[in-house]
Amino acid sequence: MTMTFYLVRHALKEKAIGDVPITANGRIQAELTARRLAQMPITAVVASPLRRARETAEAISLTTNASLRVDRRLRERANWGDLPGQTFEEFVAMWNRCTQEPDYIPPVGDSAKQAAERLASLLQDLSKEYPEDSSLVVVTHGGLITDFLVQAFTDQELNVWHPHFRSQQSELVAECSITKLTYKGGTFQLIDFASTSHLTT
Repeated sequence: MTMTFYLVRHALKEKAIGDVPITANGRIQAELTARRLAQMPITAVVASPLRRARETAEAISLTTNASLRVDRRLRERANWGDLPGQTFEEFVAMWNRCTQEPDYIPPVGDSAKQAAERLASLLQDLSKEYPEDSSLVVVTHGGLITDFLVQAFTDQELNVWHPHFRSQQSELVAECSITKLTYKGGTFQLIDFASTSHLTT
């Protein structure tokens, strides 16, 4: 049984604290992403509960005529505003430490390793829930995508896509990029990483 997952980072968001929406340009990105994914036989769309991901997923669901559901396992490792009084600079420092030390559990949110395990468990559960050869769109966050990839694949496998993948992971997943995975026999295969070609056509 082979499942195909399209991991989509949410569209461009407002630059503010808390659970922010996507911008006008973000809505354009979401529509372009939806049009690309509508060319595939999408079975369902699953989204992070954060507003920027839900709004992106709604556009994809509408255009692909696929059902939409929300799963908390797709939330970001941490979100600015979750810790009262935390400045943006403090949030970035916390984020960077989590990236550099995958086992470090921050004052709010999850470690990078815990976040990766969340996404892996969801993908495995979806592979059992949906029919063989289904294609699912998973709308989430750039940090969660790379957290998962650095746990699921070797450096050698990841460096095919970028020569310094692990050290530069926080900069590699653009808004509304599409990362394609397959899952068969308990093994993930990375087919395409952070593609943005649909955003320039």
